[in-house]
Amino acid sequence: MRDLLNRVILTKIEAEGRLVTAKPVIRGTRIAVEQIVRELATGMTATEVASKVGLTIDDIRAACAYAAARLAEERIELAVEQ
Repeated sequence: MRDLLNRVILTKIEAEGRLVTAKPVIRGTRIAVEQIVRELATGMTATEVASKVGLTIDDIRAACAYAAARLAEERIELAVEQ
């Protein structure tokens, strides 16, 4: 399953530009993964987001898969109230 996820991400996501701080975008576009996730977070459906920005449902799924994979690597520290 992880190999399939990685293949989907690799075929759909690329870095915008050649900068070290480049944002991940849908391949062949300037539409950032961040923008897609933000749109979904507002309550839009994947179909609505895809239609709004001119992408496919597979592009939206790849953006979500990429975001999930990145979050899986991230750890944050939360202050615990006593």
